[in-house]
Amino acid sequence: MNINKSPRINREIRETRIRLIDDKGEMRGIVSLGSALILAKELGMDLVEVSPNVEPSVCKVLDYGRYKYEMQKKQSVARKSQKLVEIKEIKVRPNIDEHDYQVKMRSIEKFIKAGNKVKITLRFRGREMVHQDLGLKLLFRIRDSWSDYAKLELEPKTEGRQMIMILVPRSN
Repeated sequence: MNINKSPRINREIRETRIRLIDDKGEMRGIVSLGSALILAKELGMDLVEVSPNVEPSVCKVLDYGRYKYEMQKKQSVARKSQKLVEIKEIKVRPNIDEHDYQVKMRSIEKFIKAGNKVKITLRFRGREMVHQDLGLKLLFRIRDSWSDYAKLELEPKTEGRQMIMILVPRSN
């Protein structure tokens, strides 16, 4: 097993017979490792094991430095195209004032439009636990006001002294 994850090249290849692809991309068939190494040396290139997990392994005659550079470029493009979704948290209380509610809604709007998930945490203190229905009404109000832009990933559920609900942006 190749520990450093880079392909084996030239003398590192352990197979005695390999399936060879030449520098033009044409299949040469199954040849001995020695003749493949001679061909690669004549062309001033390297013999690179591109598919080691098949029998016999597939090797290609190419410029290893250029191959490595292209692989790094592919990985870089793949990393850039990945979208990391963050979970943003908004904390509310069951008896929230209307102005404070509107401020929280603007924050949720900003997070949803940025493509992030929003976790709404509703915390109960003291005797507010008796009125969990008020908290549930508030979470449903938030859910209904964002139903066009976000969908519910996690229904409101109680965890100890708090209720949580997660909204995710709708993909259009």
